[in-house]
Amino acid sequence: MNYFSLSRLLLPAFFVISSVMSSVSSVASDESLDAVISNHWDWVLEQYPEYRREYGDMSGNQSWTDLSADALEQRNIETRAFIDDLSRIDPASLSETAQLNQRMLRTALEEDVESYEKGLHLIALNMRSGPQHRYTMVERLPMATEADYIDWLARLEKLPEQLAQYQALLQEGADRQRTQARIIIERIPNQLDALIVDKPEDSPFWGVFETMPDAISAERASELKTQAAAVISDKLVPAYAQFKAFIEETYLPSTRAQPGIGSLPGGKEVYAMLARHFTTTDMTPEEIHNVGLAEVARIRGEMMEVIEEVGFEGDLNAFNDFLRSDPQFYYDTAEELLEGYQAVSKRLDPQLVKLFGKLPRMPYGVRPIAPELAPDTTTAFYMRPALDGSRPGWYYVNLYKPEVRPKYEMEVLSVHESVPGHHLQIALAQEIEGLPEFRRNSSVTAFIEGWGLYSERLGYDMGLYKDPYSRYGQLIYDMWRAVRLVVDTGIHYFGWSRQEAIDYFKDNAAKTEADIINEIDRYIGWPGQALAYKIGQLKMLELRALAEQELGDRFDIRAFHDELLGVGAIPLDALEVRMTRWIEREKTKL
Repeated sequence: MNYFSLSRLLLPAFFVISSVMSSVSSVASDESLDAVISNHWDWVLEQYPEYRREYGDMSGNQSWTDLSADALEQRNIETRAFIDDLSRIDPASLSETAQLNQRMLRTALEEDVESYEKGLHLIALNMRSGPQHRYTMVERLPMATEADYIDWLARLEKLPEQLAQYQALLQEGADRQRTQARIIIERIPNQLDALIVDKPEDSPFWGVFETMPDAISAERASELKTQAAAVISDKLVPAYAQFKAFIEETYLPSTRAQPGIGSLPGGKEVYAMLARHFTTTDMTPEEIHNVGLAEVARIRGEMMEVIEEVGFEGDLNAFNDFLRSDPQFYYDTAEELLEGYQAVSKRLDPQLVKLFGKLPRMPYGVRPIAPELAPDTTTAFYMRPALDGSRPGWYYVNLYKPEVRPKYEMEVLSVHESVPGHHLQIALAQEIEGLPEFRRNSSVTAFIEGWGLYSERLGYDMGLYKDPYSRYGQLIYDMWRAVRLVVDTGIHYFGWSRQEAIDYFKDNAAKTEADIINEIDRYIGWPGQALAYKIGQLKMLELRALAEQELGDRFDIRAFHDELLGVGAIPLDALEVRMTRWIEREKTKL
């Protein structure tokens, strides 16, 4: 028994009484905070109708979020009002859990305000996000009844209005020197071309009407298809054509020639803010850059050990070129590649009981990324389950050009995106009882992506990476995230060119050139987000090492993981407090 547990037994009576009174006060204050949090969540669902479907609420299924200038300004005013409401509650009057809830919501809202006031909402699209991808939203919808199709058509009818709102935002961004990088916007017209079709059947919006559920009669299905064809031809195609003309003729010439956001007025300060947001730390871009350089050097050493093990004659660059070019490491067809991903995923689930005491109820599946999206996106991504249980989690894999999708990356990628990575962590968070909805939907990137990267090393505990090339694949992915720290800060803070970033990436990781270019362009289009992975992973590894050191033979990896994931995604400093307290509690059991 340590000092802290013993001291609780020796508290004088007056302190016990005081604690009881304090507890009553805390309950009252917690209730005040809960009211603010509840009011804010109701407001979120009102402002963002797309969210409602996740809760089984169909009332927003015909609407898009209002992105007009007036709506954004009013949203900022109301966000400030919620911050004021939170500020009037003394954190000292709250329970420990409520303190964290207050802090997380207030921080998120303050960052929303700061982002708006710095004009970041005006950098309104990149090649992975924007109105050119609205057709993918249908994958989040059930589309099981006639009403689902009627709602979707009504929403598509309103899409030209949202395109006009995007155009207004981009125009204001051009006027205020808040533009996207030119290299990113140059990709957008080709994406829009896929939506500007001569026949509605060739539109990505048509796919959901191709095969309709049996619950809809053949006659009614035919009527809905006729309506869809008219909406696509008469509304969507002209609207996207006009939007493309605006992008090419007006917006593109105004975009910034330099890839880094630091080249904009006040850009370095903006990037420093984004670095703090995505890492949930006070680390400066310089500090993050140096961590990246150190990690790159460390991982290069481990890579050389594998190269020596396989008996390859040559240096790291030569070995990476060999991996990029040798046909033995690649599938011939997209179908074979998809089957390979599915086979890997089937091997993962039985191993989870070794590492976790609690597993999520919600399943996941493997799906290909839409062909229209695949050329401009990365190797894979994950889509979380619907909160009402109507949709499983989906692990999306890129089948575009299977000749550049190496087999030795498949295990580590699957661990990250499915289990024990994103699906396990996010599905567990959604199933935690008593969390406010904003916590269940938390987007603390440093935790979520840090866990995904941390999980990649768990593959060793799961019996993966037995082949030296697969082991090298795990190191490639670790190196990939270390490189991110260097190139993201390099581009956005130190003024690197796009080619400098590509060259640095190629010199240190055996990713294929196609993947490297897409990755670098992703970092250009989404400043700071790439920092979260490695910073989050390093904190989790640090906490695990501390627990193993302090607990010795009594360290239980299943209990450690259950505790780490037990309250959902939280900032890294809050995670450190939580896990050090857990370690102290576990030590009392020794």
